[in-house]
Formats: sequence, structure tokens, C-alpha cells
Amino acid sequence: MVKRRVVEGSAERERLAALAGEASAEAALAVVGPPGSAATDLTAAAFFDVDNTMMMGASIFHFARGLAARKYFKNSDLAGFAWQQIKFRVGGREDPQSVAASREQALSFVAGRSVAELVSLGEEIYDELMADRIWTGTQALAQMHLDAGQRVWLVTATPVELAQIIARRLGLTGALGTVSENTDGIYTGRLVGDLLHGRAKAHAVRALAAKEGLDLRRCTAYSDSVNDVPMLSVVGTAVAVNPDSGLRETARKRGWEIRDFRTGRKAAKIGVPSVLGAGALAGAVAATLAYRRRDR
Repeated sequence: MVKRRVVEGSAERERLAALAGEASAEAALAVVGPPGSAATDLTAAAFFDVDNTMMMGASIFHFARGLAARKYFKNSDLAGFAWQQIKFRVGGREDPQSVAASREQALSFVAGRSVAELVSLGEEIYDELMADRIWTGTQALAQMHLDAGQRVWLVTATPVELAQIIARRLGLTGALGTVSENTDGIYTGRLVGDLLHGRAKAHAVRALAAKEGLDLRRCTAYSDSVNDVPMLSVVGTAVAVNPDSGLRETARKRGWEIRDFRTGRKAAKIGVPSVLGAGALAGAVAATLAYRRRDR
């Protein structure tokens, strides 16, 4: 009986991951539309994770900081969010309970808010807290694909609206991200499927490839996290960027290229997984403690 429940639970998670991937691909193409004239190599594309691959730190945490500064929630809420992000992202391989907790936090950001409001805030917060956190080395890799006439997509658990802002500001094709349900432009507090995380990213890449006529054997994917091995495994070329210890090991075993744009002591050398990056992790902990002291 226990084994049956485990199998059924796994099947349900896979169903939600597939639904999330399909919804993300549809949302991405609804904004981007058909390939533009700049895309001349129409069967190849590049897919980039965001957090600590394209951007230093967690994009959703930077967004949360911006919302806290605008009094959208208490500083103590931000401290709790920071701690949950640290536990979720530094813990290595995902587990259902951590993913569920992160899902609930993601929904708490948007329930009852308008899409237009969150997009407007995202534009402001990108300029304030994200623009100067882009890894120039990773951005150069993305530009290399654009210069080759290929489309370049971000693939992230961040809300799709925020992911699309980041993609547009970087001059990329578009973004696959977590899709939150909305009715008449107001978020309902429910996701379409699940967070675009882990296997859901692989489903999103496959769904987009099917819709766009991409040959996945000619595509490239970039990530820092062992959780993205499913996405990295569906393309012909996988590159580990600023990898955590789990992905570094996997990349070495599979012969994947490794690029590390971090300076100073590498996270792997000091025993800290680098999904957030050593500096960003320290910053998140410091922010958590500071906000807790301030609220006392």
C-alpha cells in the first residue's frame, strides 16, 4: 500500500511537471510569437537557467527585497522567505516538501494582485536590484548564440512575467518560467501545474522545441544546479556554469563542459553548494539576521 502511494505520488508530480512545462511554453510563445529575422538558425537554440547561472543570487529573492522595500509585506516575512530559500536551494537535490514550501511562498507573492502591477514592479526592481548582478561571462555565452542566429531562452522557476522582463532587458528571445493562474488579469493564487523546477524545466524545453521545430540534439543548455540535470540531459550540449558540487560531479562523469565565473574561493572548495553562490548565500543569511534584529 505504501509503495502504491509513493508511485501514485510520483505520477502526480510528473503530471504537474508536464502541465507546468506546457503552460510555460505557451506563455513564452504568446509573448514572443514566431521567430524574428534575427534568428537564422531555426533548429538550434540555447537555454539558460537564471539563478547563479545568468544572475548572481536568486532572482525571486531580489524581487522579494524590492517588494519589502515597498511595504508589500513585513521585513520578518522577508527573513522567513530568505531562510526558506537558503534551505531549499542549498539542500542539493530537491525533495517534495521543500518544493511544496517554495510553491506556497511563490503563490503568496501574487494572490489577489494584478498582473499589470507585478510587471510594473518587476521592471523597477530589475533596475534597482538585478541589473548589476548579471554574470558578464554567462551573458557573453548567450550573445554568442544570438550572434550565431540562434534563439536564446531563459528557463527558471521564477514567475514567468519576471523571467520575461529579465530576458527582454538582456536582449534575449524570451523566457520559460512558472505560470500563475489569473482571471481577468488578477492572480488567483494557484499555479498552472507546478513550479518550473527540476523535471518541469525539461518538460518546458521539450514542449517549446516541439512547438518551434527545434532539434534538441543541436540545442545547448546551461545551469549551475544539479536539480537541472533533467533539462541538461534533453539537449545535445550541456554546460555547467558556476556549478554546485553535485552538478560538478555529474558534469565530470558525463564529459560536460564546466564554466566558472566566480572569483576568489570557489564554493565547492569551501564546502558550500553554490546554487545561490557563496557571496549571495552570505548576503541572504546576513539579510535574514538583520531583519530579525530590526523586528525585535
